Amino acid sequence: MKELFQHAAITQGITIRVAVNFMPDQSRVDVGKWFWVYHIRIENGSDETVQLLSRHWRITDGRGLVNIVDGDGVVGETPVLAPGKSHDYVSGCPLTTPHGSMEGYYTFRRLDGEREGELFEVAIPFFPLAAPATAN
Repeated sequence: MKELFQHAAITQGITIRVAVNFMPDQSRVDVGKWFWVYHIRIENGSDETVQLLSRHWRITDGRGLVNIVDGDGVVGETPVLAPGKSHDYVSGCPLTTPHGSMEGYYTFRRLDGEREGELFEVAIPFFPLAAPATAN
């Protein structure tokens, strides 16, 4: 399946692209559980080598309940991206409503250049989580 990145944000030369898909086979709509998988591509368009250190997610369900998720790296990795390089990963998000949204930021460290060692935040674009309508 070829994925289409539907959402993107650029911060200080770092582009974050997101493709999200509802997963009916991993959802249990009958008991109020919906599941999405999202594919993130991080592209380093800057002229500095950077390392992703941590993530901050704001996950909102269809009732407006917000869950904040902070953690080291992404899926157990803290990737280093040289200029022109990219890193892809896939993760998932369960909700107890058929729709919601995600957004957030990554914290990066500059590994070279004039500002070596400096930390900076890179926006993860807002993206909706929406299950197809189902007949009951």
